[in-house]
Amino acid sequence: MGSHVLEAAGRIRSSRYPGADVVLAAGSLLRDEGTAYSDLDLVVVYARLDHAYRESFRFDGVPVEAFVHDPSTLEYFFLEVDAPGGVPSLAQMVIEGVEVPRPTTLSRAVKARAAAVIAAGPPALDEESERRMRYFVSDLLDDLRAPRSRDETIGAGTRLYEELATYVLRRRGFWAAKGKAIPRRLRLVDPGLRDAYGHAFAELFANGNAESVIRLAEDLLRDAGGPLFDGFRLDAPASWKRQPPTGE
Repeated sequence: MGSHVLEAAGRIRSSRYPGADVVLAAGSLLRDEGTAYSDLDLVVVYARLDHAYRESFRFDGVPVEAFVHDPSTLEYFFLEVDAPGGVPSLAQMVIEGVEVPRPTTLSRAVKARAAAVIAAGPPALDEESERRMRYFVSDLLDDLRAPRSRDETIGAGTRLYEELATYVLRRRGFWAAKGKAIPRRLRLVDPGLRDAYGHAFAELFANGNAESVIRLAEDLLRDAGGPLFDGFRLDAPASWKRQPPTGE
């Protein structure tokens, strides 16, 4: 972990958030996995705010993303924003974050709460949600079985990369992930699956060959009954109605 990263976080706190109780510095730069384009993630915690907000800016040439909260807004985002989608982005940042300038009573409390949320796991995947997710994965698989162009293969494969991972992780009762965090989440849950996943999608994106992805997806869907099409139905809420404009 680079001391310069924490030093920069300290200067940001002093100059931009002087009233904050603590700043939690997180992200790839703190994991020594950063690139020239990586940003510094900060969770800025106040004792009390009127509302949470997020802002992006540059500090001494370094891109920074700051998530500004108090304990009550953190609780709302943990349970009402992130949990329903099964991706605990904010709670994970709080757990991983290094306290700047030092741990406080409040930072220990929010870290303990974030850890409890993560440990509790995501909301259970109900039958309707499982079928809906499996149906959309199955639909993307059909797009890959006989694509009309390389562009369609890449487009369907790109969507499937995240949809399939989300479905498998949620069905197994684990938190999911988005984008570049998917390999890390799969490695944590099942290193063998992460390797198979990476190999299959690398073959798809590099060579346009979808066979390995299709086999992998079919294997992952088998325990749930396989790809889903026949018998699937999705009802819209009765309130989803709107009168069209009348002609003049």
